[in-house]
Amino acid sequence: MIDSRISRRSLLALGGLSAASVALPAWARGGSIMAQDVRKGFDEARGPAIDLHVAHTNFAVSGRAGHAVAVNGSIPGPLLRLQEGSSVRLAVHNMLGEDTSIHWHGLLVPFQLDGVPGVSFPGIKTGKTFVAEFPVRQSGTYWWHSHSGLQEQMGHYGPIVVDPAGSDPIEVTRDYVVVLSEFSPMHPHVIFDKLKKAEGYFNYQKRTWSDDYPLTDKERREWARMRMMPTDILDVTASTYTYLLNGHGPKDGLEYAFRPGERVRLRFINAGAMTFFNVRIPGLPMSVVHVDGQAVSPVEVDEFQIGPAETYDVVVEPGAIDAYTLVAEAMDRSGMGVATLASQPGARASVPALRSPPILTMADMGHGAMGDGDGAHKGHDMGGGNDMDMSGGMKMRDTSLLPPTVDAGVGVDMVAMNPVSGIDDPGLGLRDVDHRVLTYADLKAAKRNKDPRRPSRRMDIHLTGNMERYMWSFDGKKFSAVADEPIRFAHNERVRVKLVNDTMMAHPIHLHGHFFELVNGAPEGHQPLKHTVAVQPGKSVEFDLTADEPGDWAFHCHLLYHMHAGMFQIVTVSNPSGDDA
Repeated sequence: MIDSRISRRSLLALGGLSAASVALPAWARGGSIMAQDVRKGFDEARGPAIDLHVAHTNFAVSGRAGHAVAVNGSIPGPLLRLQEGSSVRLAVHNMLGEDTSIHWHGLLVPFQLDGVPGVSFPGIKTGKTFVAEFPVRQSGTYWWHSHSGLQEQMGHYGPIVVDPAGSDPIEVTRDYVVVLSEFSPMHPHVIFDKLKKAEGYFNYQKRTWSDDYPLTDKERREWARMRMMPTDILDVTASTYTYLLNGHGPKDGLEYAFRPGERVRLRFINAGAMTFFNVRIPGLPMSVVHVDGQAVSPVEVDEFQIGPAETYDVVVEPGAIDAYTLVAEAMDRSGMGVATLASQPGARASVPALRSPPILTMADMGHGAMGDGDGAHKGHDMGGGNDMDMSGGMKMRDTSLLPPTVDAGVGVDMVAMNPVSGIDDPGLGLRDVDHRVLTYADLKAAKRNKDPRRPSRRMDIHLTGNMERYMWSFDGKKFSAVADEPIRFAHNERVRVKLVNDTMMAHPIHLHGHFFELVNGAPEGHQPLKHTVAVQPGKSVEFDLTADEPGDWAFHCHLLYHMHAGMFQIVTVSNPSGDDA
């Protein structure tokens, strides 16, 4: 039994548990193993006790091969199939030559088991075992991943499905997990180093000013002065990434079987380190039924955007045709992951070509609703010289607009001039398509939320950055475990939090240990619950939080290199006694 009164400082002084003396399979003995020994895809692990062995390996896909981290010999690692109302004992064995960890993303656990080194525990030393034992308090689709260094990028992640204690209200014939991710042969620390030196290093979609961008002369000059491109959508692209579905590349022939007329559930998990995916199945509508593991009233759409760390469950009913192509297109449209819904082995549908790259508009720069879609530059004035220092580099906006809580120093090179709500924004690349696209405004909790209280206070948090220097932060402050005061909430406090994105990039913001209610205009008591929310460029999003889980919790951008660069903070929720955890 965990004593929730143990402080974070005391916990960080504790060492890992001794490794269990067990007979290990070849892939669990540490060291490097051959690429062909690492399976694409995953086994299913059930039962009250599950062992997870983390080891170095090599991985090869789509002609690219490189260093990776595998768990139980596969990428992704095993699907943890849990049961609501039961207890589980998860033993993580570190066979690496470095510290590791696992965060149970979306699962409600005591903070000491949350798996964030330096926040909730000291990490797992090489050759040691960490045991997380806890009651399973929920159902739904979640995932797990490393929170140590940049291991998540290298394959250290996997899915979680928690079956409900009773019957599942979503009746389906087949139930599939679809893990979206990326693989690069380039070591993640090399990728980060290249981004620090040139944030546009991986953007190969830079084009000359021509008819590609129907801009006014003034807009061309302003983009050039800011040293920015309208196609600067994702930091890392298909120039180095291969996009994966369950560890398989787009030409690997991954299939999901069906028979015409069946109801098929697809549990989408974005385990990508840096990629927003736009998901569609041409010719087959999708009914969204769960978001971040929480039930919502069904919404029928043709496409949706899923940010890193988000999960979406959809139900589809394939018709009489032999096959449908499942497409997970990177938001910048530099590449895609592909699989097939097939009525018989080998059946295929056509794979759509990559669509034209989306183009950032002035609205994405925080200038309000200035444009009619992702390519709609129609002579709108940027606001010009009074709001910008044109001395060079990424230009600073008028920082007098920022509240005193924001440190408007070198870490802030932009300020959103008019950050309107992005709750009904389908996301970059999807604003001008001719079919139905999901937005957060479409979501409504299937059941009434537990806490009907109005928030007792408000809190604004600005998402800030300096793109040229590749600095990312909250409120202009890069995270420092030593110097930073955590964000503090009283136990059971009800707070409305507003996230304001002062940058030109979308950020998926994740709060550990809690679900929050998106303020999206849903009927009272039915605001959708989420653990991660994407805030579009130059926009804002609000959520209501009931701080009912005592302890120290990570709060960060789930773009891995943004978190690594400083967009991270600790949230402390006091114990019911009023003392800090």
